[in-house]
Amino acid sequence: MFEKFKGYLAGTIALALAILVLLPLRDHVNTTTIAMSLLIVVLLTATTFGSSPAFVISILSIVSFNFFFLPPYHTFVIEDPQNWVALSAFLLTSLIAGSLSAREKRRALEAESRKKEAEHLYAELQTAFEKASQAEAFKQSERLKSALLDAVTHDLRTPLTSMKAAVTTLVAGSKDSSFTLDEEGRQELLEVIDTEIDRLNKIFESLLGMARIEAGTMEPRQQWSSMEEIISNALARAGENPRSNRIHVAMEENLPPVRVDEKLIAEVVHILIDNATKFSPSGKDIHISIASNGVDVKVTVEDQGIGIPLSAREKVFEKFFRFADTGGSTRQPPATGLGMGLAIARGIIEAHKGRIWIEDGPRGVGTRVNFTIPMAGLEISRA
Repeated sequence: MFEKFKGYLAGTIALALAILVLLPLRDHVNTTTIAMSLLIVVLLTATTFGSSPAFVISILSIVSFNFFFLPPYHTFVIEDPQNWVALSAFLLTSLIAGSLSAREKRRALEAESRKKEAEHLYAELQTAFEKASQAEAFKQSERLKSALLDAVTHDLRTPLTSMKAAVTTLVAGSKDSSFTLDEEGRQELLEVIDTEIDRLNKIFESLLGMARIEAGTMEPRQQWSSMEEIISNALARAGENPRSNRIHVAMEENLPPVRVDEKLIAEVVHILIDNATKFSPSGKDIHISIASNGVDVKVTVEDQGIGIPLSAREKVFEKFFRFADTGGSTRQPPATGLGMGLAIARGIIEAHKGRIWIEDGPRGVGTRVNFTIPMAGLEISRA
């Protein structure tokens, strides 16, 4: 009940206070000043409490103005015709001003209401978007899990099958005297087991490397190294090339040392060499070049294989993407590996604040993979 009449009461009190202040001054100031002072009360009432209280205070202000401030005082008689004009002007001004102020207050309240409604709608949309993003992230996670499971299942089955066959043969030879297995045959089976164990180890290293990259825990252990030693380590790890691809290395003379994680950069070069030999015809040359511009060192690995379509040159750096997944070419070799080699290579290069990208090979034949890394290490490159 009080809230309903609060505006009327507050306006009346404000008007009474204004009259008490102005009464001692009525003989010293003109009626225009008094009218403006009372008008301020009407405006404040309108902007604070709305049009209805403002209308009532306007009427009270007019009556008070006539009764207290227009001669003869304390009567409602108006002797001077000019005072009728002043009173009418005050009445019209107070009503219009009060109405306009009340309207602006309503608009402000409506704007505030629309703002709150918009904020509420935005919050709902944001919640819905977050839920949709979580659902999409969950779907993406499920797809990645499925891809990982398919890839791991496929790539583990082959070496496990080979090792199982080799071990079964060795066990049969040791138990059955009628089953003859000479020393050469036994050695070949042991080499198969050794090779497949290395293959399994490489798979698990890839999985671990990818996990470290995604977790953001890959921090290069920098030390001054020579690119010649890094390339040599990568070539040694590549081992004997069963496809007879000759590898040519062209290194800029007097190349200064680089401050990198030697093991990780060698791993990148090894991945690029492995891909080049895997997707190059037997007997075709592979070229590795190393050069520097004084700030970065650039390593390029070129092959003469079937090349990589422009549309797939970014996708090949995604995890679990295997080149044969691009489809559409009978010249492509079958998909091999987990499809994480180039994803790991990019993670390593980016951890060194470098860049890796793919171009067409020489004269449009084959593939050229380039990467650059800062020569002076991460601290200077960040400066």
